Amino acid sequence: MSSPSKRREMDLMKLMMSDYKVEMINDSMQDFYVHFNGPNDSPYHGGIWRIRVELPDAYPYKSPSIGFVNKIYHPNVDEMSGSVCLDVINQNWSPMFDLVNVFEVFLPQLLLYPNPSDPLNGEAAALMMRDRGAYEQRVKGLS
Repeated sequence: MSSPSKRREMDLMKLMMSDYKVEMINDSMQDFYVHFNGPNDSPYHGGIWRIRVELPDAYPYKSPSIGFVNKIYHPNVDEMSGSVCLDVINQNWSPMFDLVNVFEVFLPQLLLYPNPSDPLNGEAAALMMRDRGAYEQRVKGLS
């Protein structure tokens, strides 16, 4: 078994042991769903999202592909595809990171601190900058 393969298994087991609900797709350790709860102290609190995770063959040297399956209203998430705009995953990924980092640090930070100046959802970004209260109401209506 190659090193990336062992690391994929180890990271997946670590994620499952961290009390995340994980659903395998086609019994593949490279393609699965994780149920993710919106962070406290955010308009996403109380929401539960299904996140699709795809691990490339070169994981952990290459970042995972992360996407929201169910709808979320957020400036840095593409409304149609669920793709996430997050530098730490897309550009600054390091093999030091693991899947638990994604779900306990990176995604909560994304939801707590949206970046409307680098949007994938221009409407959400504009509403957030123009009327934060209306933005939060729209978020809560979908969560």
